[in-house]
Amino acid sequence: MNKKIYLVVFAALIFGILVNSVFVVNEKERAIVFQFGEAVRPDIPVGFHFKVPVIQNVKKYDARIQTLDEEPDRILTVESKYLLVDSFIKYRITDVLTFYKANNGSFNSLNSLLGQRSEFVLKANFGKRTVKEVVSGERDELMGIMLSSLNESVSDLGVEIIDFRVKRIDLPSNLSNSVYERMRTERNRLAEELRSEGKEIAREIRAIADKDKVVILAEAYKQAEQLRGEGDAEAAAIYAKSFSQDPEFYEFTRSMKAYVETFESKSDVMLIDSDSEFFKYLNDKKDED
Repeated sequence: MNKKIYLVVFAALIFGILVNSVFVVNEKERAIVFQFGEAVRPDIPVGFHFKVPVIQNVKKYDARIQTLDEEPDRILTVESKYLLVDSFIKYRITDVLTFYKANNGSFNSLNSLLGQRSEFVLKANFGKRTVKEVVSGERDELMGIMLSSLNESVSDLGVEIIDFRVKRIDLPSNLSNSVYERMRTERNRLAEELRSEGKEIAREIRAIADKDKVVILAEAYKQAEQLRGEGDAEAAAIYAKSFSQDPEFYEFTRSMKAYVETFESKSDVMLIDSDSEFFKYLNDKKDED
């Protein structure tokens, strides 16, 4: 019985040693084998591996892309104006041993260092530019410069910066009010300039229109007078031609027309000698009677 117990214990011990002697590193991890606290096999590749049980131990670290998204930083521009810059960093471990030595394998410590160095890069680049250049300038070019600069500054941390982006840029409340007021003043000034230009153009158009009106009316009056003169001349010619054909009849019709126009209104009163030439045809009629 005791012999069976010893065999079971021995078998369990052997199994425990075997289990403790193997480890697996998957594609999402980076691993280091330590012996008495010293790294003896750094950057273990993906796969199935053996180690000395008890004496050696394995530490694994996440090799996937990590994200650092901290609180906005207060950054000073070249104009000595503060901006609230909200940025994020995408990074991953490239040298696990350097990562371990720099941060003792702590992502919290690494994030703290990355936050400090990214703030330094932001200050260095924003400090060379104005607010307008930062907000509406070549943003992609600026992001590329900062990414390259940050990668150079973290080479001792065993990580690679995949992306470094500015999500948002805000103005402090006191600066926002002054900027908005300046923008409002500038827009009002521009609006007044446009109104003045519009009024000047309107005056020019109105003056040209008035000039064209006078010219058109004068030309129309000239043509009307010419047509009226031509009409009067043609009418006179017709009358003259008619008169020459039968002067007596022409004189008679003219007298009749004069009688109609003279005595058209019953209230009209005219004092004239009865032997006047005006009553020639009326007198002739009376004499005939």
